[in-house]
Amino acid sequence: MASRPDTDNYRSLFLNDVPLMDVRAPVEFAKGSFPSAENAPLMNDEERHRVGICFKEKGQDKAIELGHQLVSGDIKARRIEAWKRFVAQHPEGYLFCFRGGLRSRLTQQWIRDSGIDYPLVTGGYKALRRFLIDSLDDLIESSEFRILSGRTGTGKTRVLQQLPNPVDLEGMANHRGSSFGRQVTPQPSQIDFENRLAVAMLKAHHLKDGPVYLEDESRMVGRCALPERLRERMAGAPLMILEQPMEQRIAIIREDYVEDMVANYMNRDGEEAGWLNFRDYLLSALDRIRKRLGGERHKQLRALMEQALERQELSGNVSGHDAWIQSLLQNYYDPMYDYQLSHKQGRILVQGGPDVILDWSSNEPSA
Repeated sequence: MASRPDTDNYRSLFLNDVPLMDVRAPVEFAKGSFPSAENAPLMNDEERHRVGICFKEKGQDKAIELGHQLVSGDIKARRIEAWKRFVAQHPEGYLFCFRGGLRSRLTQQWIRDSGIDYPLVTGGYKALRRFLIDSLDDLIESSEFRILSGRTGTGKTRVLQQLPNPVDLEGMANHRGSSFGRQVTPQPSQIDFENRLAVAMLKAHHLKDGPVYLEDESRMVGRCALPERLRERMAGAPLMILEQPMEQRIAIIREDYVEDMVANYMNRDGEEAGWLNFRDYLLSALDRIRKRLGGERHKQLRALMEQALERQELSGNVSGHDAWIQSLLQNYYDPMYDYQLSHKQGRILVQGGPDVILDWSSNEPSA
């Protein structure tokens, strides 16, 4: 492999989804890393903890000495093999640690000792993260936004993904943004969400022309919080109102929250456990809005949902879910949305079905 220099071209790394080998400990990686990063640690969590204590009590030299003792022999050999696999799979990539210091340079040296030159990211995670924070702040201020809004069940995310320059907040948060929005896989950490958002905004700004399209969201998408300044910009941005007939909205909700979710749970947990976990997901989501529904309405909806689940379990027929879905849309989500929309009338650019929204956006002049 020809030798490549280390890099501090952070923008290019993110715009081009360059593979990154994160050699920090798993606990650090779990707190936050980058969309194209893979964890291949120099030290595991316990080793890092012991070295950290040694550093505080005895200084850097002793800490380095202990690190070499802990990561030696077969352990060292396994770590090097993991790095070599990453390098073989991603010859165009880079490695990094927290500050681009001891850990990344030691990793780089051990890889070099095995006959491979592999470059690192100057400044490491801290510099990459700082770049994304500063870039996101600038991009929020400089970008022009269009907000795709619409009643629950109109399929906003499906339409958003067909717009000229979309940034999918729900996709990055791995949550659909409502009480029923939880996915089978966990949400990212707040730092991971912010990093994903910053990278998506970079791409929206540098790789495409025109306004950035976002789905109308509240401050929290599940447990992921939108940056406050982004919420402020979104609150004043022009709106595109997506409309769908009730029959189509019911079908979209049934597909997204019933058919897809039960399949996802069963794929993850097996048929029996998957069914029980899906059932718990659906009932728990309804229970979380019990106070807002009121006791009697919640009781009625829960009875309808339990009947639908029983029918689905016995026959596989999911049409029984239509009753609670329609009632929840008409009597809970729609009045809430209509009230909110009544305060936004002056911001509406276009209103109609998916074809109307897509045709309008494709013909809008570039910003």
